[in-house]
Amino acid sequence: MAKGYMIAQVEVHDTEAYREYGAKVPATLVAFEGSFLVRGGRIEPLEGDAPPQRTVVTEFPSLAHARNWYHSDAYQALIPLRQAAAVTRSFLVEGPD
Repeated sequence: MAKGYMIAQVEVHDTEAYREYGAKVPATLVAFEGSFLVRGGRIEPLEGDAPPQRTVVTEFPSLAHARNWYHSDAYQALIPLRQAAAVTRSFLVEGPD
């Protein structure tokens, strides 16, 4: 089965509020077997425009797991925290088997 990934490019404008959001997200991943592969870190642009200041890549066993996590009550409750603290572009991607 192909893995699923949630990729987010984030421009944080309220560090404290984003930190609160970030502290709560890991607990929402457990039921969907999600784990962070990238959570911030230095970005080194190679081609095109540099992405926003923060990139997050979260791996799931399947695209369905990723989609179900995003739409779960637990994560949906955190979205307003993130939206108040940052501008985000996020999307799901299916990876190789």
